[in-house]
Amino acid sequence: MKKLILLFFVFIFSNAINAQVEQSKTGAWYMYFFKHQFKNSQFGVQGDVQYRNWNLGGDLEQLLLRSGITYKPKTTNILFTLGYGHITTGQFGDSKDTTTESRIYQEALFPQKLGKRFHLAHRFRFEQRFVENQDFRTRYRYNLFLNIPLNHSDIIEKTFYVALYNELFINGQTDIGDNRTVELFDRNRTYLGLGYALKPSMKFQLGWMNQKTVTWGKGQLQLSFHHSF
Repeated sequence: MKKLILLFFVFIFSNAINAQVEQSKTGAWYMYFFKHQFKNSQFGVQGDVQYRNWNLGGDLEQLLLRSGITYKPKTTNILFTLGYGHITTGQFGDSKDTTTESRIYQEALFPQKLGKRFHLAHRFRFEQRFVENQDFRTRYRYNLFLNIPLNHSDIIEKTFYVALYNELFINGQTDIGDNRTVELFDRNRTYLGLGYALKPSMKFQLGWMNQKTVTWGKGQLQLSFHHSF
């Protein structure tokens, strides 16, 4: 397993070097995800705080603050969320100009397990977006997650695991106002990471995400902390 972990880090940082050649700079996202289920209730809360950079730090891409109320029906493992997000987006390079966005979203998360080690989750999200200097917009997102524990058959205390996901974004409208348009395809994100569960409620991940739009593609290092309390 030590060799596998070493190979993983070689893959991450060699891709970071390649991305700097291809896209000028490698970005970095630092993220905190939280989730809480109220005692003796089907309701809870979840959300995330993300500080995204065009480079490894200091050139703001986005500051994202998001949280929502969750509902879990008694007869299923499906988790529904109604939430709100506030996003500040910066420009690439030396400019300090920013734009803001308020976002309402609805989400359904379907967990699934295949065999003893393959932990899948399907996330469907619908967003209503109020972007500064743009008309009202909507967006559809689908994310397929896969976690594979390495040294245990499940993600329990002191477990290393491989984390993968692929997320597709589709715009609900192409007209954003003032004779400006966007493509129906918004973007796609593909991620490979290595996770460590200090315990099932506290997980850390370090990974590499490649994000592609119609006009550009960029690599991002991602460091995240996933916390259930």
